[in-house]
Amino acid sequence: MRVLLQRVAHAEVRIGGRTVGEIGRGHLLLVAFRPGDGVTQLEWMADKIVGLRVFADDEGKMNRSLLDVSGDLLVVSQFTLYGDTRKGRRPSFIAAAPPEVAVPLYEQFVACLRARAGGRVETGEFGAMMDVELVNEGPVTLMLDRE
Repeated sequence: MRVLLQRVAHAEVRIGGRTVGEIGRGHLLLVAFRPGDGVTQLEWMADKIVGLRVFADDEGKMNRSLLDVSGDLLVVSQFTLYGDTRKGRRPSFIAAAPPEVAVPLYEQFVACLRARAGGRVETGEFGAMMDVELVNEGPVTLMLDRE
């Protein structure tokens, strides 16, 4: 499982010009799965995300978690995180889970986050062509992997 986490002041995802998910301060999560992923990876990743101390405390140090600041989450599926560009000019996505595997994992992951998060958990639409807009605060961007 792979997540690209961006600390945001604001983020939204649109499909065909209509907003389907929008958050204020929190994390935008771009999420991809592999065929072998399961509940162990989902729960570990959800715990890691809500507990990461990447928000500033009163002294300006990254010392507060999403829970500490009652931050929101916007979860967007993005299988291209498993794109392999080592050969040729076109990425290979063979390492990414196919939709029949990834969709249930995505739904379970969102449920795990909703059970743990203090703020709202919004989503994009799995498999849709989406426009994602964000204000990356910091900027803070982290790649999280769990095998």
